[in-house]
Amino acid sequence: MNSSKSLFTSIILLPAEPIIPYYQVYNVCIEQPQMIIAEGIWASHTFVPPKSSFTMLEIQIIIIFVITQFFHFFLKRLGFSCFISQVMTGFLLGPSIPLGPLSEYKKLLFPFGGPDILNTLSSYGYAFFLFVNAVQMDFTLITKTGKKSWVIALLSYFLPIMVGFLFIFITLPIWKGLLGDDQAFNLPIIIISHSGCSFAVIASLLRDIGILNSELGRLALSSAFLNDIAGGIFMGVGTAIGSGMGLGVFVVVKNLLLFFVYLIVIPLVGRPIMMWIVKNTPKGKSINKIYINAIVVAFFMLGLLAGKFNQPFYAGVIILGIAVPEGPPLGSELVNQFELFSTWILTPLFVTCCVMKVNLTLCGPLILIIVITGFILLVHTIKLLQCMIVCKYCNMPTTDGLCLALILSCKGVVDCCSFILIYDGTRKTPEAIGVMVISTLVLEIISRIGVKALYDPSRKYAGYQKRNIMNLKQNSELRLVAVVHRASHMVHIKNFLNLCSPAPNNALIADVVHVMELIGRTTPIFIAHRLQQKMGSTHNYSGELVVTFDLFERDHAGSATTNTYTAISPQTFMQDDVCYLALDKNAAIIILPFHIRWTQEGLIESDDNMVRMLNSKVLERAPCSIGILVNRGNSTTINNNNNSIGYKVAMIFLGGPDDREALCLAKRFSKNLNNILHVYRLLASDQDAMGWEKMIDDEELREVRGAYVKLENIKYEEKIIEDASETTTFIRDIANIFDFIIVGRRNGVKSHQTLGLENWTEYTELGVIGDLLASSDMKTKASFLVVQQQQTNSISST
Repeated sequence: MNSSKSLFTSIILLPAEPIIPYYQVYNVCIEQPQMIIAEGIWASHTFVPPKSSFTMLEIQIIIIFVITQFFHFFLKRLGFSCFISQVMTGFLLGPSIPLGPLSEYKKLLFPFGGPDILNTLSSYGYAFFLFVNAVQMDFTLITKTGKKSWVIALLSYFLPIMVGFLFIFITLPIWKGLLGDDQAFNLPIIIISHSGCSFAVIASLLRDIGILNSELGRLALSSAFLNDIAGGIFMGVGTAIGSGMGLGVFVVVKNLLLFFVYLIVIPLVGRPIMMWIVKNTPKGKSINKIYINAIVVAFFMLGLLAGKFNQPFYAGVIILGIAVPEGPPLGSELVNQFELFSTWILTPLFVTCCVMKVNLTLCGPLILIIVITGFILLVHTIKLLQCMIVCKYCNMPTTDGLCLALILSCKGVVDCCSFILIYDGTRKTPEAIGVMVISTLVLEIISRIGVKALYDPSRKYAGYQKRNIMNLKQNSELRLVAVVHRASHMVHIKNFLNLCSPAPNNALIADVVHVMELIGRTTPIFIAHRLQQKMGSTHNYSGELVVTFDLFERDHAGSATTNTYTAISPQTFMQDDVCYLALDKNAAIIILPFHIRWTQEGLIESDDNMVRMLNSKVLERAPCSIGILVNRGNSTTINNNNNSIGYKVAMIFLGGPDDREALCLAKRFSKNLNNILHVYRLLASDQDAMGWEKMIDDEELREVRGAYVKLENIKYEEKIIEDASETTTFIRDIANIFDFIIVGRRNGVKSHQTLGLENWTEYTELGVIGDLLASSDMKTKASFLVVQQQQTNSISST
C-alpha cells in the first residue's frame, strides 16, 4: 500500500489469523509530531495534502457536501429524501462503485487512515443528533397512548422476532449447511434489527409527506415511539447478555443490573433537576448557558459511563435526551443549539462515512444474499399482516392498515447507521451488510411512495354534506370554531360571540382553539381543556384562554356553550388541526383572525405572515363556511350580557353564495333586538332581473325586506351603483357609521360594481369589498367579517 498518500509512514498487511475471521490486520507507523496544517498554495509542497490532517478533513467535507447536494438536486424532484443522496454519495466515494481512471483520485481523497478523523468527528455529531431527537420525544406518550397504539407497537416488534426465531430454530441445520455456523447465528440479528423502527425516521417521514397531524399520522407516531422504546430496552438487554457470554453468569447479571439501574436512575434524578432549571428560568427568558454546558458535560460523562458495563455510548445519550422536558424553554433551547451542526452538517457526513465501509462489488455466495433478503421480507410481511389485522379489528379502513404497516417498515438514517455499527461490532460478511444497507433504501422509497399513493388526508373533507349557516334550520343552534393565535385575538372573538346574540332560541356552541407553533419537540399536541381538567393534567396551556371563555359561558348560561382547546403543531400542519376540529364538531363556520393588527390610531402594529398562511390554507380545504375577522383598532370589549348594549351592524349585499351566507349570519345578529342591522343591497341599473342567482338572492332577502313581518331593528336599503368608483365612495361613506360590517368574499365573482378593483386587491383572502375595508386609505375603526360559504364544488365524493 502506498504510504506516501496516507497519514501513515508505514503500512504493512499482516497475515490473517483464523481466530478473528473477516478482519484485515495492518501494522502502521506515524510520524510525531503529526502534520496538522498544510504549507499553503505558495509553499514548496514537500508534503502532499493527505499528509496534512486538517487540510485533508476540510477537502473531504467539501467533496462530500458537493456530491450529496448534486444527487439531491435531481432526486428531490422525484420525491426522495436527502438520506438517499447521502447513501448514494457513500457508495460513490467508497469501494462499491468503481470509477475507472478516477479511482486513483478517490484513493488520494480517502487514503488509508484518511476517513478516520472525519468518522470520529461526525460520530459525535450523530450522537448529538440522537440526543436532539430524544429531547423532542414526549415520554408521557407512554401513559397517554391508547390500547390500539400499544397493541400495534408491541406486536409489530415482538411478533416478527418470535416467528423469525421459531423458524430459525426449526430450520437451523439447513442454514448451517447452506451458510456456515457464523452466518447462521447472525440471522437473528437481521430479524431483530428489521423488526424495530426509529421514532426520528418515522417522524421525519410523516412530516415530509404532510400527514403528521392526521389521525393516521398520530397513530403511527405513537406506535413508532412505543416500538422504539421497546426495541431500545430489548437491545440493551441483549447487549448486556451478549457481552457477558463466555465470561460467566456473574458478569451477565452485573451487566443487566447496571443497565436497568442506568435506565431508571437517569430519568429519576435528571428530570427533576431539569424541571428545577425550567422553574427557575423567568418566563420569556432563554436558559442560562451554564445549564446548557452542564447538560453537555453530562452528555459525555453518561456516554462514557455506559461503556463501563458494555453498553454503547449512544445508550446514555438517548436516555439523557428522553429525561429532558420537551418543548420550551429547555427542550427548544437544546434543539436550537445543537440541531444545525448535528442534524444538517455532521450526521450526513456520518451516514456517508458509514456507507463508505460497504463494498457491493464483493459478490460472495449468492445463497447468502437470497437468504438474508428472504428473512427481511419475512419480517416485513409479518408486520404488514399484523397491522392490517389489528386495524381491521379496530374498524379502520384496509388502506389505512396498509399505510400504517408501510410507515412502521420505513428505514432511514438511524437504521442505516445502526446496521453499520452492528457490522463493525459483529463483523458480518460484506454481502450481509450490503443487503441490509440496500434494504434501507428500498424500504424508505417504498414507504414514501406507497403512503403518498394510498393515503390522502384531505379525503376526510370529501362528501356532499352541507355544513354552512344557510342550511341550518330555523332557531337551530349555531356551531362554530374560532381560532386564536395570541391574547389580543381573544377580545375580538369574545366580541364576535356576543354579536351572535346567544339566547335560548338562538343557541351558540363555540369551540375555541388556541394554535401554537411546535418548538423543541416532535409529537404534536392537541388538548381538550374540559377533558384535561377532569383528568387532572399538570400541564397548563392557554390558561387565560380557558378562563376567558369559561366566564363567557357562565355569563350566557343556558344560551352559549364554549369548549377550549390547544393545538401545538408545526406551522405547515396547523390547518389540519383547525379543519379536523370543525369536521368533528360539525361546525357551520370557522372564524379566523386577520393577520394584520392595527393600533387605535389606525397604524399597522404587526403583520404576521404565519397567520396569513394558515388562513389561506384553511380557505382552501375547510369542510364548512369560513369567516375572516378583521379588527381595525377598536379592541374594547362590549358587555352585551344583559342585552342592554347593542351593535350597529351593516351588511353589504351584492349577491352570490358568499353574500347569502353572510346575510344568514347577519340575521342571527338581529335576534338581539338591541342590535341594529342595516342591509345595503348594491344593484346595477342594467342588472339581469330574471337570472337564477338573482332569484335566489331575492328569496333570501324577503325576510329582511319585511315580506313576512316588519322588524324594527332591521333596515333594508337598495343602492344603484354603476361602477367601482361609486362602490369605493359608498364604502367610505358608511365605514365609520357602524360598529361592525359583514360582507361576502365573492372570490372570483365579477360584477359591474367591482369591475377593475380585482386588479388592485392586496389581500385576496378578503375579496374585493373586504380588501377595500382593510386598505390603509379607509379610515375606519369598525370590525368586519368576510364570509366564504362552504366550497362544495371543490369537494370530491368519497
